[in-house]
Amino acid sequence: MKVFFNQLFDYNFYCNKRIIEASAALNVMPQKSIALFSDILNMHHIYNEHIAKREPQYKMGQLHEVNTWGDIHYENQRNSFDITSEAEDFEKRIDFENSEDILLIHTMQDMLFHIINESTHYRALIDMDFEANGLESIRTNYITYKH
Repeated sequence: MKVFFNQLFDYNFYCNKRIIEASAALNVMPQKSIALFSDILNMHHIYNEHIAKREPQYKMGQLHEVNTWGDIHYENQRNSFDITSEAEDFEKRIDFENSEDILLIHTMQDMLFHIINESTHYRALIDMDFEANGLESIRTNYITYKH
């Protein structure tokens, strides 16, 4: 499982880095894409913190300046690798309350996979937003990454 998740987080890191670099090169970044990528960062941070039993510092909907994305992304990635490296049981149950104080129960494996899956979904939405705004598409699907 460790190798599998490390491969997925390598993929996630690469794709997010491509979006960060492309966004930093723009004169004007579409607002929708700022919100979407901020939520990729927020969601990744929140799930890492729940797994680590720490209080998240970010919340969904919180916007981040494009020039801060790289640092937040790197910290999220480092924390995820720490989690996967130290994990003994990926089926370990994680209990936490969401932002609406509802108790949620998931396995670590499900939470880690959710980070990857939801990030992929949001990156596709960013790609669509870029195209809708006349910007160059950023291919971030897994098979393109593997080529």
